[in-house]
Amino acid sequence: MSAPAPHPLAVVDAEPLPRQEEVLTEAALAFVAELHRRFTPRRDELLALRAERRAEIARTHTLDFLPGTAAVRADDSWRVAPAPEALNDRRVEITGPTDRRMTVNALNSGAKVWLADFEDASAPTWENVVLGQLNLIDAHTRAIDFTDPVSGKAYALRPDGELATVVTRPRGWHLDERHLTDADGTRVPGALVDFGLYFFHNARRLLDLGKGPYFYLPKTESHLEARLWNDVFVFAQDYTGIPRGTVRATVLIETITAAYEMEEILYELRDHASGLNAGRWDYLFSLVKNFRDGGEKFVLPDRNAVTMTAPFMRAYTELLVRTCHKRGAHAIGGMAAFIPSRRDPQANEAAFEKVRADKDREADDGFDGSWVAHPDLVPIAMESFDRVLGDRPHQKHRLREDVDVRAADLLAIDSLEAAPTYAGLVNAVQVGIRYIEAWLRGLGAVAIFGLMEDAATAEISRSQIWQWTNAGVVLDGGERVTAELVRRIAAGELAAIRGELGEEAFAAGRWQQAHDLLLTVALDEDYADFLTLPAYEQLQG
Repeated sequence: MSAPAPHPLAVVDAEPLPRQEEVLTEAALAFVAELHRRFTPRRDELLALRAERRAEIARTHTLDFLPGTAAVRADDSWRVAPAPEALNDRRVEITGPTDRRMTVNALNSGAKVWLADFEDASAPTWENVVLGQLNLIDAHTRAIDFTDPVSGKAYALRPDGELATVVTRPRGWHLDERHLTDADGTRVPGALVDFGLYFFHNARRLLDLGKGPYFYLPKTESHLEARLWNDVFVFAQDYTGIPRGTVRATVLIETITAAYEMEEILYELRDHASGLNAGRWDYLFSLVKNFRDGGEKFVLPDRNAVTMTAPFMRAYTELLVRTCHKRGAHAIGGMAAFIPSRRDPQANEAAFEKVRADKDREADDGFDGSWVAHPDLVPIAMESFDRVLGDRPHQKHRLREDVDVRAADLLAIDSLEAAPTYAGLVNAVQVGIRYIEAWLRGLGAVAIFGLMEDAATAEISRSQIWQWTNAGVVLDGGERVTAELVRRIAAGELAAIRGELGEEAFAAGRWQQAHDLLLTVALDEDYADFLTLPAYEQLQG
């Protein structure tokens, strides 16, 4: 490992945390500082390119596969690197934040992989950022346990061979870490903080355990952003003296622009790539964000009416499977977000059947694995993939050469028969307020109406409100969506929450703040690229 220079980073506006010195070491911060120095300028350039591309979409209302990279798509000879043993069987993956309880439960869940999330399922308080890293260090050294303060129930890790493989998801390129700045006062990108601290503290230890530093890459919008990540990986491996190709990355294809560059993204990361994932809610959010002013043909119906069987969603997922298997990569399916109820077995069984049908469809379509949000769903998803895979770790042999997706197929939103409804608008407001309130209190994964919601579902909720309002959508009851109607529904929801909780509990929450922020990001003429950007400035801690 290179001898680290004294780091020029400063921790600002942050209260000291227990054991933070084990995470924020001089050597680790020097590594993060070097990542920041080398790669933040390119990150900034790529964010500017995002804005340029969005402006072009606003002018043309279309997208196409890139003519400049046609040779990459046409070259049938290249493949991504073979999967390491620890990532070869990914038939069920569980997702969740990196708090201590979730860390133990996810590792013990029976899933093959745990997506340890610093992104959409985590509100980036400094405590969550630093102690989440500490929990992962403790997990990899088997120094972690948890006792529920209410029930007194103790949780401890199962034997190593029974634990899920950890795949860590850093924040997206767009979000900076306000608590870590350089000598000029410039914030370090959250992606480099999350990646850098996890990699620095765990890469060599994971190699000794027969695994490696594995990552999920969120919010990627182009192959140039994948190229930047690849350069980060190369530098990090050289800096720490571990072999190139040790890092493995799964890219979430959760933006509409990335859907047109799947092969190019795998190509840029080919020495470090392990797969692509179909991230449903962020994908719909990206569709609305990019085509929000494209007219009636781009108006999405209620978010829960847009299932994975919708023609444009089928095009997206089938293209992902074909692309991955053509290049030797894993294709990972979407989220089952249902949260089982201990009180309603009948509702559980109905929901379990929907989850089972969803996972059966993914397994039959050729996916090699899929996501769940709760340990009780692991056996259901496992059964679906066991049925298709048997003793095989994946089904990359299914090349899906029958799939022929054209550029227009990915944008065929108007092929849906469903339309926006008043109930859908109410649900969007309810989920938006309730999620943002929890996020402002430091919670990123929140059970709302029986579903595990994260920042992606809040994004699609507020984006649909924005789109329906600006398009003047007429709902099923004949009422037109206006800013006044949205404000009236939001006021009613706030009053309902007050009645539900009582005055004392309501006052202790961040409800008015969440209400106001939702209306800002849902109704302002200037559409915020991510609701987490203004929300982050209001996040305490």
